[in-house]
Amino acid sequence: MIIVLKPRAKESEVKAVAEKIKKMGLKPHVSMGVERTIIGAIGDESLLKEDQLKAMAVVEKVLPIMKPYKLVSREFQKENTIIKVGDVKIGTNDIIVMAGPCAVESEKQVIETAKAVKKAGGHIFRGGAFKPRTSPYSFQGMGEEGLKLLAKARNVTGMPIVTEVMDTADVPLVADYADILQVGTRNMQNFNLLKAVGKVNKPVMLKRGLAATLNEFLMAAEYIMAEGNHNVILCERGIRTFCTHTRNTLDLNIIPIIKKESHLPIIVDPSHGTGNYSLVSPMSKAAIACGADGLMIEVHSNPEEATSDGDQSLTPKSFAKLMEELRSVAKAVGRRL
Repeated sequence: MIIVLKPRAKESEVKAVAEKIKKMGLKPHVSMGVERTIIGAIGDESLLKEDQLKAMAVVEKVLPIMKPYKLVSREFQKENTIIKVGDVKIGTNDIIVMAGPCAVESEKQVIETAKAVKKAGGHIFRGGAFKPRTSPYSFQGMGEEGLKLLAKARNVTGMPIVTEVMDTADVPLVADYADILQVGTRNMQNFNLLKAVGKVNKPVMLKRGLAATLNEFLMAAEYIMAEGNHNVILCERGIRTFCTHTRNTLDLNIIPIIKKESHLPIIVDPSHGTGNYSLVSPMSKAAIACGADGLMIEVHSNPEEATSDGDQSLTPKSFAKLMEELRSVAKAVGRRL
């Protein structure tokens, strides 16, 4: 249920409604709009006494949320959520680009790539310190040493950093270093991990699962938000289909659908979505054209020597060229980059 309060409700009135909801055995989630405040009542709705809420002078109306995802839905919050990471805002009219290597390999590689990303106009630096790999024999990442190198790249360039967390036990460690915690594709339905990052006061980027439906994707985001962390960024990174001409099938259809269904920002990862560096540029442009709030692009100072995903990584020169081209696309659809 969502409880819509009358315009310009006082703070004391908002607290009174929230306390009423708590006494009924549900959990209140307050969303402050420009004109109105909306409170979501999360839990067993059979416990909610609708008449008692309607009797409160500050309550304008009580509405059911028909979607299985409550906090994530447009019904709960009409305005777009804007995620602030330092000076960067995700979910505005500006396109935000996260870029960097798939895996952190060395200080030289990280700093060189970070400087190139910054110079080209990138906003957030990405890099993997913990790497979930299909093969147990593949490079698994540098762990905390990798996190330290990412932090050094932030100090050098001023860009916030995003990196993946794979285990509930590592959440505090990664949160100490990262500005955004990434939950990867293989962990989209790792519910214990979702709950753990939901308790952290850091933005979370949630990647869509290998074959996740829209409902499953948004319900995974609901797990995070239900724990109190409303700073969730969705990421479309391609799904597994019968097609073999690309690594995955980049499902850009989901971008405008999510914009309709949810208030959360969504970015696109064309690197994993295609698995081919030559396709990153056209799919990045398509993602902006269909409404994505940002991009996550793999950039490596020397892709031929990359420990992982070199075949889908752009060189710094190619990335700089793409950024110039993306500015024209963004302008054509009324956005900025």
